[in-house]
Amino acid sequence: MGKSRCMLIVGVVVAVMLQCAVAQTVHVVGDSMGWIIPPGGAAAYTTWASTKNFVVNDILTFNFSTNAHDVLEVPKASFDACTSANAIGTAFTNGPANITLTSAGEHYYICTFGQHCQNGQKLAITVSSSPGTIPPSGSPAPPTTTPSGSPAPPTTTTPATPSPTSGTPADCTPAPASAPKAGGPTGQTTPATPSTPAAGPTSPGSSSSVVFASFFVTLLSVAMGFFV
Repeated sequence: MGKSRCMLIVGVVVAVMLQCAVAQTVHVVGDSMGWIIPPGGAAAYTTWASTKNFVVNDILTFNFSTNAHDVLEVPKASFDACTSANAIGTAFTNGPANITLTSAGEHYYICTFGQHCQNGQKLAITVSSSPGTIPPSGSPAPPTTTPSGSPAPPTTTTPATPSPTSGTPADCTPAPASAPKAGGPTGQTTPATPSTPAAGPTSPGSSSSVVFASFFVTLLSVAMGFFV
């Protein structure tokens, strides 16, 4: 039983070591170009680094000729100024040089020979703590959305409320007919109300009776004049 346990522990340790060995990657700086003054300037190494995924325990291999170049790790300020001030460790003067990445974050390397750094022989990389892990520094900050930069919401057009001055149903509602005034409303013919005669209306029959009575009285007067 004890022997089986010991074998199991040894197997686990070996598996872990194999996993670590498989996870380790060797990166040849500049690939076939190697560690030289790049023809295209510093952009050549920047482009190369952008295609790689650097993880802790990976190895950087700088291929160069001894006494022609060297490799020195420096902080960012010295990297930008191309100076060996405040160097991290000592320079690697024998090529090729293998450097193991022991910590996550930003790492900066330059060549201290002559004007090599000023001419583009410099490398900046970002190292992750494990594959697929975003390093604590050097990663782009997520974009911050401000209210002023937000796209304006689509504007909804609200139909305008009809003005009560014209075109509303209220204007189309017929007004109640008012009592006819004297003379009638303009533009409308209203039958005239017959005025009441002082002595009342005279019908055609009454007029004939009056005329006949007058004629009879006249005729009677003439007859009586003959007899008197």
